[in-house]
Amino acid sequence: MKILILIALAAGLAAQQPATTAPPKEAGDDKRGYTDTPQIPGQKWKVHDAARPRPRKMTPGLPLPNEAPPSDAVVLFNGKDLSQWVAMLRGGKTQEPQWKVENGYMEIVPRTGRLVTKEKFGDCQLHVEWMIPKDVQGAGQSRGNSGVELMMRYEVQVLESSENLTYADGQAASIYGQWPPLVNVSRPQGEWNIYDIFFDAPRFEGEKLVKPGYVTIVHNGVLVNHHQAILGAAVHRRVAKYTPHGPEEPLSLQDHGQTVRYRNIWIRRLKPYDEQ
Repeated sequence: MKILILIALAAGLAAQQPATTAPPKEAGDDKRGYTDTPQIPGQKWKVHDAARPRPRKMTPGLPLPNEAPPSDAVVLFNGKDLSQWVAMLRGGKTQEPQWKVENGYMEIVPRTGRLVTKEKFGDCQLHVEWMIPKDVQGAGQSRGNSGVELMMRYEVQVLESSENLTYADGQAASIYGQWPPLVNVSRPQGEWNIYDIFFDAPRFEGEKLVKPGYVTIVHNGVLVNHHQAILGAAVHRRVAKYTPHGPEEPLSLQDHGQTVRYRNIWIRRLKPYDEQ
């Protein structure tokens, strides 16, 4: 049953992949941004808009201490194994994870599939630490690209954004294709970045969306997205939209064909006030 559910999710994820046909050069690129994409609803900007101001760069405080997870957290990666995950290939086929585990972190082995949690989550507090290794090269969306995918759909971008230039709504800590971070506090390659993500999942009644999802993102101790409404599932060069799904779905880490490291991943399910 779990495999059938993951296959169904994969069909929706296929629509999130970048278009196979490159836009004409005059339309832009993934470093400058684009001029031929549709308008984002409720904003004056287009998707990946070349004219959208990039967040100002600032230096975060000292690295935060690597403390133990709260007692009620589900530890998704403890630095030792990938027992909480399965790997999903395009088309929905699942297999044992092939990502490398060493020295307390896991590292993407490109094109071996995104990692998908065996458990499902809805409203949550999520802690993720990630690093772009020093030897990773590339430009635009091809320099340390991955993503933290809430419910396998709503992506908080992972990318080298300390020096690397890309469109504003596609840099690190953006809600991909929708909202840039308020400021850019990315640490350089070879240093660990920390995401603390607070997620209020969308709600559906049958096929109807009755409440959008909301996300708050703290990047390296700095608030960069504050209770921001999510417009829909992450998608490249198109407007995000919702499709109905359950109140809880798996979390995934994107395999974008590039090397990224993760460590110290834990999640807390958030319950209503006054619930025992």
